[in-house]
Amino acid sequence: MKIRRYFTQSGQNPYNGITFEPRKSEIRNPDGSTVFLMEDVMVPSGWSQVATDILAQKYFRKAGLTPGKVGGVEYAGENAAVVTPTKDCETDSRQVFHRLAGCWRHWGETFNYFDSPEDAQTFYDEMVNMLARQVAAPNSPQWFNTGMHFAYGITGSAQGHYYVDPRNGELKKSANAYERPQPHACFILSVKDDLVNEGGIMDLWTREARIFKYGSGVGTNFSKIRGENEKLSGGGKSSGLMSFLRVGDRSAGAIKSGGTTRRAAKMVCLDINHPDIEEFVNWKVKEEQKVASLVTGSKLNQRHINNVMKAAYVDGTVNANPRTNKALWTAIAEAKLDEIPTNYIQRAIQFAEQGYTSIEFPTFDTGYESEAYITVSGQNSNNSVRVSNDFFKAVETDADWNLTARTNGKAVKSVKAKGLWDDICQAAWNSADPGLQYDTTINEWHTCPAHGRINASNPCSEYMFLDDTACNLASINLATLYNRETGKFDVEGYMHAIQLWTVVLEISVLMAQFPSKEVAQLSYDFRTLGLGYANLGALLMQMGIPYDSPEGFAIAGALTAVLGGESYATSAEMAKQHGPFPSYQPNRENMLRVIRNHRRAAYNAAKSEYEGLSILPLGIDQLLCPGDLLHAAHKSWDRALELGEKFGFRNAQ
Repeated sequence: MKIRRYFTQSGQNPYNGITFEPRKSEIRNPDGSTVFLMEDVMVPSGWSQVATDILAQKYFRKAGLTPGKVGGVEYAGENAAVVTPTKDCETDSRQVFHRLAGCWRHWGETFNYFDSPEDAQTFYDEMVNMLARQVAAPNSPQWFNTGMHFAYGITGSAQGHYYVDPRNGELKKSANAYERPQPHACFILSVKDDLVNEGGIMDLWTREARIFKYGSGVGTNFSKIRGENEKLSGGGKSSGLMSFLRVGDRSAGAIKSGGTTRRAAKMVCLDINHPDIEEFVNWKVKEEQKVASLVTGSKLNQRHINNVMKAAYVDGTVNANPRTNKALWTAIAEAKLDEIPTNYIQRAIQFAEQGYTSIEFPTFDTGYESEAYITVSGQNSNNSVRVSNDFFKAVETDADWNLTARTNGKAVKSVKAKGLWDDICQAAWNSADPGLQYDTTINEWHTCPAHGRINASNPCSEYMFLDDTACNLASINLATLYNRETGKFDVEGYMHAIQLWTVVLEISVLMAQFPSKEVAQLSYDFRTLGLGYANLGALLMQMGIPYDSPEGFAIAGALTAVLGGESYATSAEMAKQHGPFPSYQPNRENMLRVIRNHRRAAYNAAKSEYEGLSILPLGIDQLLCPGDLLHAAHKSWDRALELGEKFGFRNAQ
């Protein structure tokens, strides 16, 4: 591909105009003790302290570097000064920018993604500039993993990952942990109705662990798992889906994603007709109620037990007989009134008889990381229900809804659709879960239905595609492209960033390793990408446009349209040179139908023009949208359709 400059100039340092300064990053406990401290963290002076802390505490490599040694210097070009490590850890943001952009350039150049060395150099310069100015950023696994081998020679022992060799299409097992990084943030894994074999329930926890370890998240639809009391092949009955979900919940909670970052990110999806759907919907509601009981009960026990012990003393002498000690009788009665267990009341009296005057009973609070929440289940996943149009029709008509067995598809229970819908709404109100995934609409916008349905999403639900696939993400910072003095949004710069970051994400598929054979193969076959934007609200506020307004909707729609259209157009340009994704041909007509529907939404076409949709999208208001942004939206989808019809697409989504 031909790469043009927009944010940098040929022959100049790509960091021109960007000053770097030392900062301190630290974390302190409430008692003042230090958890983390790093001084002289070099970052661009325009960065916030929050951005500095995230880089220093989360993304800097903490060990394994050789002072005075860094690889890939030749990829930076003669104008970019690469910062060599002075310690065994990263301390300068430019070290991170180099290992990211240098690694992307290395893989892209190796597999002929650039027309010339000059284009490759332009690519590197533009990328480090955008990273330093916060124009865009990749997902966390890129910051954690990408470039560790390229820049520092770090390998690490193999962790059971796989990749498809782009030279010959052969599926191979990774030789080490970092030569091919795990840059993908979002995974969708399948699970079979099998306990211990490959692809089954227990194997899923192992596959999830590989994903969590390197900072990524995973979603799975568990609807294939038998419901409670369904028959087993050996003659027994299934313990039900929920028993296994609790195991997976504990497994996820034990793992720190990325080793030093956050807890694992996990999504559990379930179809609305699963036999255990009612228990699933109310899972977190009941666990929240348990927390409330633990908090209230622990405090009541602490208070009443000590009141009983105190009442047992009369003028400094123990009188443990409630018949003659009215204060003790009253304390016991009040404790029983608040349901304090009799054995605890008796124990308090016995302690008093032994000379104790008080007892420390542990109390809990409602902090989300408190002992109370650690005690209950369901706290380590997002839960979502896959809801079809048929279910909503049943709700509207107050019809019955059948819950069906996983083994034979027969109805095992019939419930009122409206009652189940009320349960979902009340559960979401009580505990923020479950979320909803609109199964019918999702599959009507599916670009590759020839290879199966979309059953689930990643934990954040922005990635919806086939089971056993992965998506790597990046986000463009809209606020950095707005000029407050002129009041203009840089549409050209936005489109340029979209084009380059689409290339980055495609290269990331090329260089990646994956946690299973299936994910490695399907990610190679479909090459899905996830490019988004951030700071939409901040942009609208700077523009003086209400977030919840027709003008705000029009701008948001146009920004989204440009993002999608320009990404697909760039994907088609890459397909011209490298060919479409391997599974394109069986899905060609469906994918072009989806592209045409996107284009119609950009033009706000008549309802009659849409193809294969039961619920139509909200098109861009052609009168309220700024002219340059609207023109860009039209142009992007025109290009995407025209180029896609000629060359196909390099990426399925």
